[in-house]
Amino acid sequence: MSGETIYIYTFGFLILVVLALLLYIVYLKKSVDHEVEKRVGDMESSIRRDAVERSRASIKGKLSEHMVPFTDDFGYKASDARFLGSPVDYVIFDGYSDEAEDIKVVLADVKTGRSANLTSMQRRIKKALEKGNVAWDTIEVDDI
Repeated sequence: MSGETIYIYTFGFLILVVLALLLYIVYLKKSVDHEVEKRVGDMESSIRRDAVERSRASIKGKLSEHMVPFTDDFGYKASDARFLGSPVDYVIFDGYSDEAEDIKVVLADVKTGRSANLTSMQRRIKKALEKGNVAWDTIEVDDI
């Protein structure tokens, strides 16, 4: 074999190796792309399930807040309660519907499940009430 023939065979062999490597890289890329798509799909469905569950829990909590005056657990007459929603759920005028001489004003928040912790704002309001930082104000306005 001449040197030129060896050169041609070597060059041909190198071209085959490069082509094989390129084909392998393309195969790996497609394989990785497929795996990534599969994992993203799995994560997407998991995220969607979690969002639906959280939404259900939120809706259930909101519904519970509105329905609690009609349960035995409420402890007050439903007709004495006024729903606010924020920063507390209810202002209760205990004795209002009985036309009692003395009415007790109660601020109440409904907690369901294990989420019985007050928010920082609710803790501040509770502290103000406990300190007696409560007042009545009649606001007079001209016709609007």
